[in-house]
Amino acid sequence: MATATQTAGLGDPKSDRAFFGHPTGLSTLFFTEMWERFSYYGMRAFLVLYVTADVATGGMGIDTATGAVIYGVYTSAVYLANIPGGWLADKVLGQRRAVLYGGMFIAAGHFSLAVPVKTTFFLGLLLIILGTGLLKPNISVIVGQLYSTQDVRRDSAFSLFYMGINLGAFLGPIVCGYLVQDAGFRAMLTSWGMEPNSAWHWGFGAAGVGMTLGLIQYLIQGRKLGSAGLEPKTASSPDVYAKAKQQATLYIGIGAVVLAALGFFVYNGTVVLTKANVTTWFSILLFVVTAAIFGTLFSNKEWTAVERKRFWMIGVYFAAAAFFWSVFEQAGSTLNFFALNSTDNHIFGREFPSTWWQSVNAMMIFALAPVFAWLWIKLGTSQPNTPAKFGLGLVGVGLGFLILMPAAQMAVGGAKVGPIWLLMVYLMHTVAELCLSPVGLSAMTKLAPAKVMSLVMGIWFLGASIGNFLGGQAASFYESLPLSTLLLVVALFPIVFGLAMLIFRNKLTEMQGGIK
Repeated sequence: MATATQTAGLGDPKSDRAFFGHPTGLSTLFFTEMWERFSYYGMRAFLVLYVTADVATGGMGIDTATGAVIYGVYTSAVYLANIPGGWLADKVLGQRRAVLYGGMFIAAGHFSLAVPVKTTFFLGLLLIILGTGLLKPNISVIVGQLYSTQDVRRDSAFSLFYMGINLGAFLGPIVCGYLVQDAGFRAMLTSWGMEPNSAWHWGFGAAGVGMTLGLIQYLIQGRKLGSAGLEPKTASSPDVYAKAKQQATLYIGIGAVVLAALGFFVYNGTVVLTKANVTTWFSILLFVVTAAIFGTLFSNKEWTAVERKRFWMIGVYFAAAAFFWSVFEQAGSTLNFFALNSTDNHIFGREFPSTWWQSVNAMMIFALAPVFAWLWIKLGTSQPNTPAKFGLGLVGVGLGFLILMPAAQMAVGGAKVGPIWLLMVYLMHTVAELCLSPVGLSAMTKLAPAKVMSLVMGIWFLGASIGNFLGGQAASFYESLPLSTLLLVVALFPIVFGLAMLIFRNKLTEMQGGIK
């Protein structure tokens, strides 16, 4: 039997320590993911602002409620696409090609957004959704394939990889936000004889350039990956591979027809993209996908009693993730509006673009992630169990919104509050994220039977997808409800759920069948 090392085609993993003590292939994936996150978060930093900006200022002129829903559906679909993207890589493409094709779709999507035409705007969002679905889940799989299961550097590799994610998430809003909002850059465009309101599309274009740079280095440095992720799981069986390819062709064909028909009806005005229409149809899609996945799990009669209890816990963590991300991911909508309209964005007497707030979470992750890694090790067996960490994360993310309530009341009537308010929100949300997000990924891998590991990881992404959708729905009330009321209502759900998990943490741990 071939070892994991031989399968990856990388030689002795212990001898390859060229990238901070890790295989050189990790550097390829580090920078690919860094540039992908640069493009995603760079564009996300101003997407909802562009959609809701007046046409006279270069925006799309869509009302805030509908714009927030479009934003929420987009970010939700990005996570939802991880499920078919992972399946397609496992069955047909292999992870390496999935990452390559995904990056190409993403770059094409951002460059489509750089064209100031409404049709190419929605095409661009669709391309980014499809591309992220192919790239995001599969690049992490390749990271794991660089190491044998016994390699002690494995966890360290994912920590280093996570730093690449946050480096891109930090730089993207800084660069793209500057191009979109800086008065000096707009003046420069004017001096070049260009329309200053085209600055929006320079931001979109910069995101596309970032992904293109990631693709270039991925192609040039791809040889460092050996054979990791080159072939799908079905490649060893020609019959199974042929069947999977036929299934994929059928599904892709059906999807293409549906999307083309939808695009045609939207373009000719038969279907109008209103808040109600988008909400209804996407809600149906999320319900069908959720029912299908959990139905597949619970209808299987081969599970033991312990495994069935664990599936119930997976469902609890899925719901917790949905509540958590419904608040946390309003960084790009509700908090983005608050940063633009209600925050005095000056520091040391100098103004900075409101979109730069989107980089604060990544900066805090850099500072606090090592602290939490040390804390859990220091506490050892005395550290909170998994349900308790989830509960702390949920309560924390809700408290972050409660912190902002006094500032929201002070900002009524157009007044602007100091930056300390948003800084406290992001600090609380970052602490909450470190309590829940990495712990959730770990819990899913420990609770899932090996034969449905990918499906269960899909459930985690689905929770994030539903959370993003709910966050968009909540943000759609930004102008129709007093902001302090909106913050209170949104915060209560995760706080109540989190307190319940803290109260019943020991009972929930028992349901995990001995897994803490």
